[in-house]
Amino acid sequence: MGQPLAERLRPKTLDEYIGQKHLVGQGAVLRKMIDAGHISSFILWGPPGVGKTTLAQIIAHKLDTPFFTLSAVTSGVKDVREVIEKAQSSRFFSLASPILFIDEIHRFSKSQQDSLLGAVEKGTVTLIGATTENPSFEVIRPLLSRCQLYVLKSLEKDDLLELLQRAVTTDEQLKHRHVQLKETDALLRYSGGDARKLLNILELVVDADSETEVTITDEKVVERLQQNPLAYDKGGELHYDIISAFIKSIRGSDPDGALYWLARMIEGGEDPAFIARRLVISAAEDIGLANPNALLLANAAFDTIMKIGWPEGRIPLAEATVYLATSPKSNSAYMGINAAIETVRATGNCPVPLHLRNAPTKLMKQLGYGKDYKYAHAYEGHFVEQQFLPDELKDAQFWMPQDNPAESKLKERMKTLWKDKNYE
Repeated sequence: MGQPLAERLRPKTLDEYIGQKHLVGQGAVLRKMIDAGHISSFILWGPPGVGKTTLAQIIAHKLDTPFFTLSAVTSGVKDVREVIEKAQSSRFFSLASPILFIDEIHRFSKSQQDSLLGAVEKGTVTLIGATTENPSFEVIRPLLSRCQLYVLKSLEKDDLLELLQRAVTTDEQLKHRHVQLKETDALLRYSGGDARKLLNILELVVDADSETEVTITDEKVVERLQQNPLAYDKGGELHYDIISAFIKSIRGSDPDGALYWLARMIEGGEDPAFIARRLVISAAEDIGLANPNALLLANAAFDTIMKIGWPEGRIPLAEATVYLATSPKSNSAYMGINAAIETVRATGNCPVPLHLRNAPTKLMKQLGYGKDYKYAHAYEGHFVEQQFLPDELKDAQFWMPQDNPAESKLKERMKTLWKDKNYE
């Protein structure tokens, strides 16, 4: 069986590379480093199918340096040490440090990442890591501090259309089929900005057509994918679609839908920590103050997963999922912080009122720092009305309570304390 279309079309040079102009376009930061012939260790963070592996291979080819690759899914500490030893021995033949590319670096354990530190620090290897997960959570701080972080974006519509044209005009097998792109909306919609998914779907539709000449239409794409809905999901590329459906089911208070998408992720081999993190985010963003216990339970589920692992870990995940889905919903905290951030960006660094400032020195006290501050606990009910916002924003209101039993109580308390504020 021949190579899949996505592999046949893998770019060999930066000029063939599609997308990520902010990194590799003319004058962009990564392009400058590559053209200068010297790169430092870095991590590429972005969704699947946007060219992380391809970019690493192009760089190694451009710099004419040995290229070693490890998969975090199948490699252990021993494999890391062996490849570092190979890199050291190959250094003799090359002035540039050998490149060590680690796919899915977020799946490396702490000990595996620790084993890389020395080689990266000494320059034995130039590390290029690829991850679909936020490195701040998944990569140990000492390693992250030694690497630049570059964010790759989902491909834009124009990028995907360029890729489709290249596929049907340059690939020998597709040229032989005389593929005509009559309609492309369905191809683009199902690809979700993922180049590999796009080419997989195109190849699937072409292979299923018995005609000598193939005309791609939206109807044909939808029909083919409905017949074989998993055909374009090679290697779990529906990752982002499914987690989106999962979170939206929780937000929509449908425990059955949420459990179904949870099961899809479990059966698809999704990282349980990834699921647990999304539950914590959902508890804060979507349930919020309507049921503050949701955040506690989601955190407890996360901790439990770390302690017991699979397969039992599916149970606390399911418990948290059902609890969040059936909880009352509020995004008042989410909306409140967004409103406050927008105000900060619009108004800049407004001065802190003098009475709220700290006064650790005699000079600061002489300047009025802390003067006239009222200590709330010294007053009846542990409350006294005073100004807590900058003068320019003294009447601003960011938190607006929503209509649920928990926040109704908070609203009534605030109305009693702050009689001039509108909490309706």
